[in-house]
Amino acid sequence: MRRERKALIRILSAFVIFLAAAVSFHLTPLKSVAEAAKGWHVADPLFYLYAVPFLVAYAIVGYDVVYKAARGVVRGRFLDENFLMVVATFGAIALLDLPEACGVMLFYQVGELFQRYAVGKSRRSIAALMDIRPETARVLREGEEVILAPEEVAVGDVLILRAGERVPLDGVVTEGQGSFDVSSLTGESLPFAFEVGDEALSGAINLEGEIKIRATKAYADSTVAKILDLVENAATRKAKAENYITKFARYYTPIVVGAALLLAVIPPIFLGEWKDWINRALTFLVVSCPCALVISVPLSFFGGIGGASKRGVLIKGGGALERLAKVDTFLFDKTGTITKGSFEVSEVYPAERREEILAAAAIAESASNHPIARSVMAYAPATDHSGYEIREIAGRGVIAVGEEEILVGNGKLLEERLVEYSPLEKAGTVLYVARGGKYLGAIVVSDLPKENAAEVIGSLHSEGCRTVMLTGDAESVARAVAERVGVDEYHAGLLPQDKVAYMEALLAARKEEKKGVCFVGDGINDAPVLALADVGISMGGIGSDAAIEASDIVLLHDDLSAIPTAKRNARRTMRIVRENIGLALGVKVAVLALTAFGVLGALSMWLAVFADVGVAMLAILNAMRCLK
Repeated sequence: MRRERKALIRILSAFVIFLAAAVSFHLTPLKSVAEAAKGWHVADPLFYLYAVPFLVAYAIVGYDVVYKAARGVVRGRFLDENFLMVVATFGAIALLDLPEACGVMLFYQVGELFQRYAVGKSRRSIAALMDIRPETARVLREGEEVILAPEEVAVGDVLILRAGERVPLDGVVTEGQGSFDVSSLTGESLPFAFEVGDEALSGAINLEGEIKIRATKAYADSTVAKILDLVENAATRKAKAENYITKFARYYTPIVVGAALLLAVIPPIFLGEWKDWINRALTFLVVSCPCALVISVPLSFFGGIGGASKRGVLIKGGGALERLAKVDTFLFDKTGTITKGSFEVSEVYPAERREEILAAAAIAESASNHPIARSVMAYAPATDHSGYEIREIAGRGVIAVGEEEILVGNGKLLEERLVEYSPLEKAGTVLYVARGGKYLGAIVVSDLPKENAAEVIGSLHSEGCRTVMLTGDAESVARAVAERVGVDEYHAGLLPQDKVAYMEALLAARKEEKKGVCFVGDGINDAPVLALADVGISMGGIGSDAAIEASDIVLLHDDLSAIPTAKRNARRTMRIVRENIGLALGVKVAVLALTAFGVLGALSMWLAVFADVGVAMLAILNAMRCLK
């Protein structure tokens, strides 16, 4: 901001001098003298009255442009916008068009100031993420508190965190309870409640009293380090459009400089009017500056990435954004992506005996740590399981021996115990429950779809996209989930290599199409497919390191709804990029043609400045829409 303020002061100072000189020039005999004099020289006092104020204003506002142009010439890299602007304005000065030279440089610097402000704003929107990095960590060692840099904390160290402080490393809460502000990590504004045993993510803010956390990862492997690395490296991954503009400017500038030189020399050899043709050539140079393209196109991608990062969507560069805009087929992993990735009791049969069935099952499952057992315990009413001896039968289920024998398991367990039951065909794991030799009913435990999964699939369909679910689960389970969320098709019983083979076949079949394929997954077994897809999206910034590394986009908040949002953002960004390219090239080509044929007359230099700086400002304003 200090740099922008200094530039603004320079521009205003030069403008005041320029305005005073222009007014005095038009209100005194100087104008008529200047128009009449064709051969005046430096010994003429009127020359100084005419020239000095404009030259002072020019020096104040343009000295840095002249310096950069001279440095570029020395280093052999002189065909840039600074060189073009200096040649054009020096030429105007040589032709004694001093108000024009000074005015052009003023307008150019106003455009440069606006560009720096726009770029700075987009950078600050992303740099806000950098604030999530904790500067220090308070560590308990040998009974004393020690302040260390996060990088110096070892796995297993106990961290002390007071209210208002950020968690420096990923860990587990060992003492205290309260809530974390995780908005900077996930975009979720609601506090996240925690207690002993819960995970604490680096970058989260402790909102309440003092707590203790045991570090489970080194700083380099923590969530905050991953996020910062993704953001910092995003700008280095250019989109094809950005690379095209860079190459375009590399060849475009020498061509227009050569064309301007020919315009200044060839026509007047045959037609005369050297001053007129040199003016046209200088105007040609001003128009030809490619800054509108060179600044606005990367700024559009930068804005698109920054706008997404505010919502917990980290996009690894403009290339990923550009490819996402072309995607029309989305492949989804099932477990942990479309579904919650955790077991829940979805149904109990018969429903009228629900409490009795769950209570009996809870007694038998009370000694087990299996995920299915925990899901049953979570739904069952409080029960007294004392006096029961629990025995696990491998491949069958669990038997609780006590006042009455309780059986919980698959159909084979009940058959071996000679208990008659009614087989149930349901997607998920079916637990049959018997008590005292009599069949009570069945519990269906399933990995349920996420609440918004069907809505997200529908949203992608409305965008004209095809959806496919790939899973290693059984056919019946896959079919039930697919029907519930509404994907176009599904493929069950796939091993990781089968998913890769499916992706390869799909990409080969669509090789000639200009569309793309996106894969969404969350596990380490998804990494090969994520890397192979045109766009890989990993669910959950705290998920598999391999999945995050292989993916192009990371959804920090593990929320499927961010996918259609990111898709719309990508399409909007690419539309703005195309608008800016069309605007810049269209106006420049038109003004270049009018300039070469002398149609613009006395207004040619001012319209040239608009075609350069004015169009750049319009393009930048348009590009800043990507931030929203």
